[in-house]
Amino acid sequence: MNIDFSKSGGLVPVVIQDEQTLEVLMLGYMNEEAYQKTEEEGRVTFFSRTKSRLWTKGEESGNFLWVKNISIDCDNDTLLIKVNPVGPTCHTGSRSCFKTEYNQNFIFELANIINDRYKNPVEGSYVNKLHMKGLNKIAQKVGEEGVETVIAALNETETDFINEASDLVFHLLVLLKEKNISLETIAKNLEQRHK
Repeated sequence: MNIDFSKSGGLVPVVIQDEQTLEVLMLGYMNEEAYQKTEEEGRVTFFSRTKSRLWTKGEESGNFLWVKNISIDCDNDTLLIKVNPVGPTCHTGSRSCFKTEYNQNFIFELANIINDRYKNPVEGSYVNKLHMKGLNKIAQKVGEEGVETVIAALNETETDFINEASDLVFHLLVLLKEKNISLETIAKNLEQRHK
């Protein structure tokens, strides 16, 4: 990667994005040494402008940003790093340093929660109860929720419709997991069909 560190006094801006949800988590800066350390260790290290030293995100909190992908912009002077964040990214305890109204990509986060329930069952978890009942029961629930969504759309309040549509999406996510199909696969398929 041919990064131009010369344009801004040896620093390039780095946009940090959650690899799963695509939510922008923070903005930082790297010099060449910080970039090399990030490449070597697989976790994001910045150059702290206030401390005038290298700073690995999470070095005190344990909330590391594990690198999944690094891209450079067309001018070779800005990086986009997609990460798997451990815990909240912001020092305030928020998932993102940007005060977004809501987590715009919560559906991806919910899919991750469902995946985690499959890998690490939690006693009393509704996802685990469905998983134990198997594919037929999960598919049946998707059908039931689909019918309830249609009924709510035609005959009930907007709130009822929103609740039923939410139930439908949730159960569809569980069915996707049961079939080992990722939400990303569905998104890519929809994108290809759109062309």
